[in-house]
Amino acid sequence: MSSSLSKELRQKYNVRSMPIQKDEVQVVQGQYKGQQIGQVVQVYRKKYIIYIEWVNREKANGPMVHVGLHPSKVVITRIKLDKDDKKILEGKAKS
Repeated sequence: MSSSLSKELRQKYNVRSMPIQKDEVQVVQGQYKGQQIGQVVQVYRKKYIIYIEWVNREKANGPMVHVGLHPSKVVITRIKLDKDDKKILEGKAKS
């Protein structure tokens, strides 16, 4: 499950999108769009949604829960790189 990179990261890595994990993202479409940047808390691959730390709502009986967002509605602003991600970036940049 991938999401688009910000313009700065596109220029830096020569890649348009990356698999999303515990990266910092910004919501660009929908009810929760804005300038606030948050970290991805969980990726639910079966439903194709992600949960971001500050996107919450209150349930009818009181507790706060995360709201699921589609990965196409967010832009990655900071990548959390590990050795597997570096290999992905190198392979995508070559093509």
